[in-house]
Amino acid sequence: MAKVIQGGLLRSRKGVNLPKTKLRLPSLSEKDLNDLEFIATLNIQWVALSFVRTAKDIKDLRQKLNLLCNGKPPRIIAKIEKPEAVENAAEIIAVSDAIMVARGDLGVEIPQEQVPVVQKKLAGMCIAAAKPVIIATQMMEGMISSMRPTRAEVSDVANSVLDRADALMLSGETSVGSYPIETVETMSRIITDVESYGVYQPRTESAVSSPERRISDSIIMAACDLAQKVNAHALIAMTNTGYSAFKLASHRTGSGIFIFSNNRQLISALNLVWGVQAIYFEKFKSTDDAMLEMRKVLVARGFINSGNHIIYVSSIPIGKPGKTNMLKLSVV
Repeated sequence: MAKVIQGGLLRSRKGVNLPKTKLRLPSLSEKDLNDLEFIATLNIQWVALSFVRTAKDIKDLRQKLNLLCNGKPPRIIAKIEKPEAVENAAEIIAVSDAIMVARGDLGVEIPQEQVPVVQKKLAGMCIAAAKPVIIATQMMEGMISSMRPTRAEVSDVANSVLDRADALMLSGETSVGSYPIETVETMSRIITDVESYGVYQPRTESAVSSPERRISDSIIMAACDLAQKVNAHALIAMTNTGYSAFKLASHRTGSGIFIFSNNRQLISALNLVWGVQAIYFEKFKSTDDAMLEMRKVLVARGFINSGNHIIYVSSIPIGKPGKTNMLKLSVV
């Protein structure tokens, strides 16, 4: 039995929200499982799971992706759009590779006035955990049918930048909207202008590290602190797993972050991460030689110039994953 408060046309294949209702449906439907088999053939870098409720939903998806992708699965984005997900956010963030604050359904599932604060809290939790956070849904909704956004939409985009999100996502504006190119151009201008005022609020504390990562995390934190003090133009790291890239980005310094790797999948995946420019690189003979070659690449591409301060973080000897133990400050 349902009571209609405001009538309208109900079209087929539309989603249904049940606020204040805990469902026992599995997070992965039969169609999802079939889609995963297709996804496994595409060599993609990220998969997003909708209506996540608990960390188990992410663990189940990761297990299935591991089997389908022969141990080399894409990274997982957990879409936070249910009250249970907000309640279990810490556990979900811990087992996910990135988080999407999906404000459309979230604003129906929880009181809409709570969404801005939830967005800010989730962004802060993700930054502390060195996990990318995406802000999504209805950012420039008015531009579906108009060439200009409303002032409220401009402020919404600006505030999401000030929340230090890794990415802002458009949906209907570019999928069915009349002005997709203008929407992207407008959003880009807003982001660029807000960032020019400085949205860098570096973390002064380090998240709790596991014993095997404590040295690496301390080196990375020291590098970011040093970058702030000397106004470094670039933070440079080599990585095959991406760990250093995610950690460096989480400190939200004003320095450019340049990641060199021979892992093409990782380079593509890092497009999502705050402030990171990933570059394919194979010359990993020794740490000293690699640092010299990386500097040459950045100079040749115009990323750094003579007189710039640059900071390297790496491992000695080279090529030991998760063993960052070296920090070097240099002047170009």
